[in-house]
Amino acid sequence: MKIGLLQVNTVVGDLSGNAGRVARAARQAAEAGASLCITPELALTGYPPRDLLLTPAFVDKARKELERLARELRDGPVLLVGTAARTVNPGGRPLINCAALLSGGGVGALLPKKLLPTYDVFDEDRYFEPGGCLGFIELHGLRLGVTICEDIWNDKDFWQQRRYPEDPVERLAEEGLDAILNLSASPFTLGKQVQREKMLATMARKYGLPVLYCNQVGGNDDLVFDGRSMALDASGALVARASGFEESVLVVDVAELVETVGSASGNAASRPVQLAQDDYSEESEAWRALVLGVKDYAAKCGFKGAILGLSGGIDSALTAVIAAEALGVENVLGVLMPSPYSSQGSVNDSLELVKRLGIRSMTTPISDIMAAFEKSLAPAFVGRKPDVTEENIQSRIRGNLLMAMSNKFGHVLLTTGNKSELAVGYCTIYGDMSGGLAVISDVPKTMVYRLAEYVNAQRGEVIPRAIIDKAPSAELRPDQTDQDSLPPYEILDAILKLRVERHQSVEEIAHAGFDRAMVEKVCKLVKGAEFKRRQAAPGIKITDRAFGTGWRMPVACRIEY
Repeated sequence: MKIGLLQVNTVVGDLSGNAGRVARAARQAAEAGASLCITPELALTGYPPRDLLLTPAFVDKARKELERLARELRDGPVLLVGTAARTVNPGGRPLINCAALLSGGGVGALLPKKLLPTYDVFDEDRYFEPGGCLGFIELHGLRLGVTICEDIWNDKDFWQQRRYPEDPVERLAEEGLDAILNLSASPFTLGKQVQREKMLATMARKYGLPVLYCNQVGGNDDLVFDGRSMALDASGALVARASGFEESVLVVDVAELVETVGSASGNAASRPVQLAQDDYSEESEAWRALVLGVKDYAAKCGFKGAILGLSGGIDSALTAVIAAEALGVENVLGVLMPSPYSSQGSVNDSLELVKRLGIRSMTTPISDIMAAFEKSLAPAFVGRKPDVTEENIQSRIRGNLLMAMSNKFGHVLLTTGNKSELAVGYCTIYGDMSGGLAVISDVPKTMVYRLAEYVNAQRGEVIPRAIIDKAPSAELRPDQTDQDSLPPYEILDAILKLRVERHQSVEEIAHAGFDRAMVEKVCKLVKGAEFKRRQAAPGIKITDRAFGTGWRMPVACRIEY
């Protein structure tokens, strides 16, 4: 029996549109011989639907679309589609996250998700009741265990611990299965695919069962899903993998995956493989994730174009290149807003970037606006020396100009600050933080440089060498550089990784070899910038911990660690 893994790019809330995407993919799989298809997790509602699930009318419409989809596919193939449905279990949450079995024009069993994650970006216990019964189906003489995303992430032998008391796969394996199916919406982070493959291979070998994993693809708000749906045989060998960061329909024959481990028939080398080409380097993965995140954010929010400020620095240059790749050069507008402190070199570098990329541009100097602000504020500021206030005004002038253009042209405004800056507050609220999408807000400064070099190596030197080589500067006062108030980025990023992603204390970070006074300063800056991050535009998550939905720190607090 052939099974189709429908790696679709869904839109959250677009119930009829998602049903159509699934139906088209199912027909494509059927043409390739698939008699059973599986979708990603919550494919009908889009993932993550979040508080849309609290609206009864949304859940009712989901059920109607599910029934309509079943009728549309009445002639096959059989479909396991991810959706949300009401539960009859009294006293618990009103919904289940489930795989609905569609066959013969009707809706059959609803197989619920067992393990509901409530960490990082996940908050499923807010909406769903965990399933108590085991989920499996029997089709064409095969007994197939059905799991949903987190259900496969609790193997004590692989993780050396358990996040949940039970392991659904362990229980299912006792039922005499022929294969394990998994409907997933597993968000992308750097290096995660390697981890997935190792985890699923361990599981397949442990139980002597093939594993078929169907993952969502596409960007939804701050999350990017990389797809890479795959099939592993009973020996743990990876025999099929769909493309990363794009839609795909992968059809595999279960009969070719089932084998007795160690037998003469279990020769994985003789089995045909369908492995899409991929690149697991951090630069390649980050680049593709950011491009897809921008492309889908703009499309799913209804924007056809993007606007951003060009400073002559590496952050805005990288953001411009990502936007051009995602949206097309004709749909990107770069705006130069030089002040009296902007060097001619930065202006020339920005114009050279525009020329090499082929994007549109305009120049709007801000000197006259700065003078008007200075005149208006002179009575209030009498007797006070210029300080960071005047620097912030420059940034806010630029933010206002960009927002005005965004409104007038209907373009999404892309902010250009990186993760290192956002972490320590080296950014201006209502200034350079103004915008609709913070493209590189989860990209540390050191990785910004790596990505710039990667892009130039792949596409020719689209980012001028002068931009990469110059010392980073906000150019808000004469001879300013970032290192006037920050440690070198190699040190800053290393400290931030330990603090933000690994949750380490000042004492632990200092013990790792960093100057304690510097660690204390950085940690104080991270805490003090929380009010800014709370008001920042959504970013695109690529690391294990981003300043987005998975970051839930208090603003008004004292930190003593």
